[in-house]
Amino acid sequence: MQRMILAIDQGTTSTRAIVFDLDWRPRAVKQIPLKQHFPHPGWVEHDAEEIWRATLQTCREAIAEVGGAAAIAAVGVTNQRETTVLWERATGHALHKAIVWQDRRTAEACDRLRARDGLEAKVQHETGLVLDPYFSASKIAWLLDRVEGARERAVRGELCAGTIDCWLMFKLTGGRSHVTDVTNASRTSLLGIEDLAWRPDLLELFDVPASVLPSVLPCAGEFGVTEAGLFGRAFPITGVAGDQQAALVGHAALAPGETKITYGTGAFLVANVGDHPAWSKNKLLGTVGFQAGGRTAYALEGSIFSAGSTVQWLRDGLEAIGASRESEALAQGLPDNGGVYLVPGFTGLGAPWWAAEARGAILGMTRDTTKAHVVRAGLEAMAYQTADLLDALAADGAPAPPVLKVDGGVTANGWAMQFLADVCRTPVERPSFQEMTALGAARLAALGVGLIDSLDVEAVETPTRWEPRMSDKERDRLLSGWKGAVAGVLAMARRASPPTSKC
Repeated sequence: MQRMILAIDQGTTSTRAIVFDLDWRPRAVKQIPLKQHFPHPGWVEHDAEEIWRATLQTCREAIAEVGGAAAIAAVGVTNQRETTVLWERATGHALHKAIVWQDRRTAEACDRLRARDGLEAKVQHETGLVLDPYFSASKIAWLLDRVEGARERAVRGELCAGTIDCWLMFKLTGGRSHVTDVTNASRTSLLGIEDLAWRPDLLELFDVPASVLPSVLPCAGEFGVTEAGLFGRAFPITGVAGDQQAALVGHAALAPGETKITYGTGAFLVANVGDHPAWSKNKLLGTVGFQAGGRTAYALEGSIFSAGSTVQWLRDGLEAIGASRESEALAQGLPDNGGVYLVPGFTGLGAPWWAAEARGAILGMTRDTTKAHVVRAGLEAMAYQTADLLDALAADGAPAPPVLKVDGGVTANGWAMQFLADVCRTPVERPSFQEMTALGAARLAALGVGLIDSLDVEAVETPTRWEPRMSDKERDRLLSGWKGAVAGVLAMARRASPPTSKC
């Protein structure tokens, strides 16, 4: 039997298990929401033990639905990137809540490093990344400094640190595998982007001991074997990638120039740039796209911190809508945006601004402004931010993508997707099946276990497509208003932040 792949997709807001057959159709989908913890302004945490329990439950339910463990050939893992866990090597017990990728608690530490002449350029040259609390290195250092006795225990080899993929594989294998893949490792600020190895100078810079770090492996291959008692039979783990790189594989965006953007809690544009790393001059990130079958593909990436979380705020925080799907009808019911712009800097602004101190703002309101204008402004913000990323990509010399491949919950909003195509002046394609991250992990696992010999897979169904139809004059007018709104937010952030002294 053994002809299906179990994909574990551990995201920012939920944990999912999806079983795929080799026609890449989902045969079982199970999901459990993940509680968010906000202990201080700008801090975001998850309970790593809760993530582990949800992973077990969703996997067991999905396996049962397809007839039991005999159906499963291998496991693929994809995960929210940069989110960091510290745990005991002997017991597998997490010593602190996981620090989530959105968390900004290490902003001052990153500012101190950035203030040192030439240091950010050095870090970017070695890693492809900017100096920002977004990445895992400063999170690991914070945990080692704040958990009592952790540094001493780390030096003695008693502790492990890693991203969520690493944590789950340690737990799945009963502590036998302390491993990660190159895509997750490339998001730590500790991995050399050219040699794909941990860099001693970066470990020293961020004060992270090598003893806590996992081994780094390609995305497809042998990561370990699950304990037989967990699911009724031991399964090989043969495919791993961070969620955005997994989505790149899921979209089959495998050739240079092909570009995808996933609209989840945040939004992440990833453009395949081929088999050599690229360094951005416009604050995009150089990263690993995937490494599999003897092939390494690199990418440039732009990260938007608030996308789906903006809609969630409109629903739960502002209570402007009762359900996310209501946003489409409200936006469609207006002739225009009424001059209202929402800059969603709830946890700072990502690329191309990288302003950790920025905060959200609604600008351009008048007495005629209604909640519908604010909701529409939240949807429009995703398109404007995407246009900023595409502009940065073009300024870095990358070719314009022939089509923008999209996935994620927000893409169910047809109005938002048409506005995206209009503002970006690029056709937009949405696949019929939306779980691109899980699909990418499944394909990597199938390759790693030998069930397929290539990641190149034809789409099962024709995607939905939106063509640009807005006039250049209207597009330029809207983007001019957006740029003015962002400039206002950045100016407020600069006034609110004291200057950082050099050290």
